[in-house]
Order: sequence, then C-alpha cells, then structure tokens
Amino acid sequence: MRVFHVSDCYAPRTGGIESQVRDLARAQAAAGHEVHVLTATPGAGGERGGVVQQDDGVAVHRLGTHVPFDLPVNPLAPPRVRELLRDLRPDVVHVHAGVVSPFAFDGARVALGAGVPLAITWHCMLDGAVPAMGALVRRTRWGSAPVALSAVSSAAAERVRDVFRAEVAVVPNGMDLERWAPRPGAAAGPRGGPLRCVATMRLAPRKRGGALVGLVEDVMTQLPEGSLRLDVLGDGPSRPAMQKSVERRGLADVVTLRGRVPRDELRAAYDDAEVFLAPAVLEAFGIAALEARTAGLVVVARRGTGIEEFVTDGVDGVLVDDDAAMARTLVSFVREPERVERLRAHALAHRPRFDWATTLAAADAEYARARALVGAGV
Repeated sequence: MRVFHVSDCYAPRTGGIESQVRDLARAQAAAGHEVHVLTATPGAGGERGGVVQQDDGVAVHRLGTHVPFDLPVNPLAPPRVRELLRDLRPDVVHVHAGVVSPFAFDGARVALGAGVPLAITWHCMLDGAVPAMGALVRRTRWGSAPVALSAVSSAAAERVRDVFRAEVAVVPNGMDLERWAPRPGAAAGPRGGPLRCVATMRLAPRKRGGALVGLVEDVMTQLPEGSLRLDVLGDGPSRPAMQKSVERRGLADVVTLRGRVPRDELRAAYDDAEVFLAPAVLEAFGIAALEARTAGLVVVARRGTGIEEFVTDGVDGVLVDDDAAMARTLVSFVREPERVERLRAHALAHRPRFDWATTLAAADAEYARARALVGAGV
C-alpha cells in the first residue's frame, strides 16, 4: 500500500505528533508499505521547498517555506501537494491534526478534492473549540465528506464526535513495549527513603507544570521534610517561571528541573522512581505516561484524559479530579507505602497493550474505511 502522511510537524522538531507520525511511518515502512510524509517542517539543515529525504525507509517531502522562526506553515503548498497526489497516486492520505494545523488541513482539502481516500487522526483534545468547529463543519462540505475520522484516545474521539456528529474511531499511539519494559529483577517492595516521583512533559502552560509545583508545595506542608522528591524531565518556555516558583516556594530540595534528557537517561530515571505524575487536563493520549506505566511506575493522572486508556484507577494507578486530589494521593502514598507497593506490583506484572501491532491494525482499519467511504460515494 502507498500511504501519504500529512503533518505540519515532523522530525527534527520534537513533540507528541512529530514522534508518533515518524514512528508510525517507520513501522509501516518496515511492514512493507511505501510510505511518504508531507510536512512543512524544514530538515535539520534547513531543507525545504520540496526537498525529499530518506528517513529509515520513509520518503520525507519537506514542503516548508521561509518564514520567521522556521514555523511549520506554507500557505503556498497545496499546488505541490496536488502534484504529488497526481504523480504518486497514493492509496490513502492520512492527515494528522491538532487544534491549529494549517498545513495538515490544506492537505486534507486537497486530498478530498482529488477524491483520494482520506483518514484524519486528531492528536489533541478539542475542549473549547467544539462549538465553533461544529458550526463550521455544518456550514461546509465537511459535514458530509467521505472521511474516516479518528482520534488517539476515546476521550479525544468524544470531542471529535461532538464536532462532526459522525463515527469516530480510535487509532492509539504506539510504542516499543520491550524498550520500556521493567528491567529484569524489578519488583515492588519497600525501598526506604523519600517517595521518588517523576514527571516528563514539555514545559509549556498546557501541560500545567506550574500547577504541579504548586501541588507539591501543598503536599510538603503535610509531610515531614525529606518525604518526597520530584524530578521534572523536559524543557520549554515555562521553565524559567517554574524554576522561580520552585525557589520562591522553598522547594529547591524537593523539585529538580532536569531539562530535556536523552531517552536512555529517561529510562534510567524511570528505573529509579516509583510514581509518575501527569497534571495536564488536555492530554489526548499521554505517550510519556504510557512509557512510565510500561516501565512499572504508578501513574497518577487527571481523570477524563487519554491516560485512562492504559491506567485503571485503583489497580495500577490513580485517576484524580483536581490538583487537590493529586496532592492528597501523594500524601497517602507517603503515609501508606503499602498502597504504592500494591499498585506498582500490578503495573510491573501487567503490560499495557499499545504496541505497534495494535496501532498498525487500527490504522489499517481506518484506511479500509476511508476507501470504502470513497467507493460508496458518501
């Protein structure tokens, strides 16, 4: 099968959509498909304007243009996308969308106009955008377009369903479970010392790193000094403000902002931790939380997010309604270490199901649905 992926963002940019599109494309290429990625993201050397690069069996078409800060946009790209559709004749176009994805949306419009089977996967939560987007859909051809709609989790799919009032499937993010599996000999049990927590996130307002620092302060007002440690892994525009907040709240001995770390170091950090904290409310899936859950950590996350796909409240993790409840959970973990041991024992013994075979099967089902919709003239 010849597959076109269309995404505003791609490597060398880092982030959830970038990583998942790249890994999905590589997995499909390894499975024998001919895979092309159309992106507005320049290459590592500034490649753009239609340059094609090979990325582990995937043909990456760099369709970006010269814009400030190398933003992944190009309003002049549609004619080139149309040419590629005509010349290469893909079996399906798979568009990867966020709330704001001008390049991806242009690609979807071009594919729809060309009559190519079209699948769109949403990698975001559409909270707050549903009314406006729903009104737009009902006023345009998108309300009846032959498109296989999906999202990366049931929570995200619910919002897309509210917008389009149509069937919305789930194409979950995938990962190499073996890479993140617990180390041989890993076992739950008393470790002694402080409760060791970790959070991995882009330090940006949407991920609520500042709120995380605030709830840790709440926790430490209820516990003896030295009861808890938190390493925050990741970088982003909120880092200076978070560091100031840590210092202002007197948490320098509790919270450490380690910045972005290589995957090997990230894996080692999970080996040395017991609890993973995910304070984001608008988390469509939570690949970092899935990696931590696979490594055997107890994930504490907000209810109503995509993390519910792989964390069961009270079984292998805890789902909470607000920051105060997350703080209460951490206090209880310190005071009742046997609770952490029980949850961690289950997480270590039961692996999540989101391997690449699961994701590839879900994508293939959407491609078949997209072809059927075009064939049926929907």
